[in-house]
Amino acid sequence: MNKKTVKDVSFQGKKALVRVDFNVPLADGVVQDDTRIRAALPTLNHILEDGGSLVLMSHLGRPKGGPDPKFSLKPAADRLSELIGKPVQFVSDCIGDEVKAAVDSLQPGGILLLENVRFHEAETAKDDSCREFAKQLAQWGDLFVNDAFGSAHRPHASVSGVTEFLQPSVAGFLLEKEIEYLVNATTDPERPFVAILGGAKVSDKIGVIKNLLPKVDALLIGGAMAYTFMASEGKDIGNSLVEEDKLDEASELLIDAEESKKNEMLIPVDHVVAEKLEANTPSEVVRDIPDGKMALDIGPKTREMYCEWIKKAKTVIWNGPMGVFETPPFHEGTEAVAKALADSDCMSIIGGGDSVSAINKLGFADKVTHISTGGGASLELLEGKELPGLTSLTDRD
Repeated sequence: MNKKTVKDVSFQGKKALVRVDFNVPLADGVVQDDTRIRAALPTLNHILEDGGSLVLMSHLGRPKGGPDPKFSLKPAADRLSELIGKPVQFVSDCIGDEVKAAVDSLQPGGILLLENVRFHEAETAKDDSCREFAKQLAQWGDLFVNDAFGSAHRPHASVSGVTEFLQPSVAGFLLEKEIEYLVNATTDPERPFVAILGGAKVSDKIGVIKNLLPKVDALLIGGAMAYTFMASEGKDIGNSLVEEDKLDEASELLIDAEESKKNEMLIPVDHVVAEKLEANTPSEVVRDIPDGKMALDIGPKTREMYCEWIKKAKTVIWNGPMGVFETPPFHEGTEAVAKALADSDCMSIIGGGDSVSAINKLGFADKVTHISTGGGASLELLEGKELPGLTSLTDRD
């Protein structure tokens, strides 16, 4: 990575404006999953240990047009204080006189968390108001640190906008780690290199498939998106989900894979089907999907085929579940893939909320190499796109 990181600058006596990703689930004003807060701790502790103070900013959820108490970052401040073992001051806005007074009084080693940046529409605006908002945010720091990989694909004020007004702008440890894992895996992987892609829509993953197909030894397709590929081959899919407007593109991808001779693209050979998507509804395993039924998970032969690829792989990227894993009995395909990865000694990189949820739910988080904190950002990186939150940072000399 040719961008400066927190290791390249001194924080002694400086206020670091840090974009973190504290977009965490809340219930009754309490953080329900603190994974993203924990992920920021190495960077935050490094800055404090180097003699700096912290002014933190983040978004949470998608508030509509202004402040909304249910999207307040106050619970995140409380949880961060518990995790880092120090008081975390919280202010009820991210610009204005209250914030200025809090920043001015911040002492070395102090921590200040600003209120949700998305309480201001200018954060995500596509006009001059975004630039002006970024300028106001930039005044709170002596230098800028971006450690919010989950937002790195957004050209927002608090992500890339502040870099116009505040230099140096450097990467935190989390952002650096995410980039290195995902970029290295796709540019210089140890082989065999396998990508496993699932989820509901082909449209969400077409760019990823196009970018990865020439690079992988095998691309394993699961989830509802598999049935668009099957339909493009003229196969019966019953009532399974299909994106009619993506059939031509799906067909072209299958043809490209077949013609390459060296990049296999596998789609399910058997399926778990039911008449409706309900927990514990009657289901059966079929090779051909009958009318009146929908496929909701990959079948046992497909699981076996995919797991064999995982066993011999040296590098695996997994993004997206194999079925409706939240609803038994359609969880077994996703669980089989997760277990095979946990049992493997390959370099395993997990991205996407549902895949990460499955790994965490099964207790395999410590048995895989890297769990990405950014679903959308990791997909765009896997598509080969540039991320504004990365490209806007200061280059190394």
